[in-house]
Amino acid sequence: TLPKCTLASLFLYVLSKQLASKLAMSQGFLLAAEQPSQRQEQQELHDIVRQEHHGYTRQQGGGPTLSVYGHKRKITLIPLVFLIYFEVAGGPYGAEKAVLAAGPLFTLLGFLVFPFAWGVPESLITAELAAAFPGNGGFVLWADHAFGPLAGFLLGMWKYLSIVINIAAYTALIADYLGGSGVAPAVAQPGGARTGAVIGMTLLLSFVNYAGVSIVGWGAVALGMVSLAPFVLMTAMAVPKVRPSRWASQVKGDKDWRLFFNTLFWNLNYWDCASTMAGEVERPEQTFPRALALAVVLIAGSYLLPLMAATGAIDAPPDAWVNGYLADAAGHHR
Repeated sequence: TLPKCTLASLFLYVLSKQLASKLAMSQGFLLAAEQPSQRQEQQELHDIVRQEHHGYTRQQGGGPTLSVYGHKRKITLIPLVFLIYFEVAGGPYGAEKAVLAAGPLFTLLGFLVFPFAWGVPESLITAELAAAFPGNGGFVLWADHAFGPLAGFLLGMWKYLSIVINIAAYTALIADYLGGSGVAPAVAQPGGARTGAVIGMTLLLSFVNYAGVSIVGWGAVALGMVSLAPFVLMTAMAVPKVRPSRWASQVKGDKDWRLFFNTLFWNLNYWDCASTMAGEVERPEQTFPRALALAVVLIAGSYLLPLMAATGAIDAPPDAWVNGYLADAAGHHR
């Protein structure tokens, strides 16, 4: 049986489609009852409002693209790659429980196959629709255009709630890594230090977002370099110690496939979130496909290579792989 939350979402989705179709039918009857000149004037006004609402733009010549509000689009290829990277992954943090659930071999296969089996189709859809609807709002605009304003509102609200709950986990995960690595042991356990660290990180990231999209874009590039550097170093140091036979280590008891696939999905989801900044991307019809293609390769490599190095270089059993264990694994290579 489906969970209650899934049934509720399905019910609201069907309801929104029915209401949207009824609204469209009502609007059609009203237009049919009007004079031709009135229908033409209303259609022209309707097109103008939709263009302003969706942020559609037309690029003239080879100059920089402008948004509907007249400001220059600021996000270029490299910042967009790293913005997508942080929307989807942000590094191999949180991948440890896949090893705990199914062992190293299935984890490596999962992070090799899943970015391409799931990420490539979703990124292609995102690239196509972001180029067709190059305005801020992304998937909300798609739903609004396809099913009407009610569907767009519901999708936006559900996505907002999902992201708020999801992002709340990241600051706690960072605290786990800081505590497990020995940098700040006090934040590893519940208490004032951990609470203060979580609040501080939340305020810092909120301020960065408030500073503007240009700063966020290049800030993502800098943060991406910083977050990937330890894993690049760890992978390089681990290569001489890697023994492929360690990848065949088995978990005790039955494999937890539910935890395994949930971990893969949680770490490799949200490709469509990049579409919400399409109105700020320079030449989105060219930039989005390239950025998404580069992001797929970057994300797959950022998970696969550190996990291959860590699981192949140390003899830790799969049940040792809890959140933050990659920091412990890096300590074994010093």
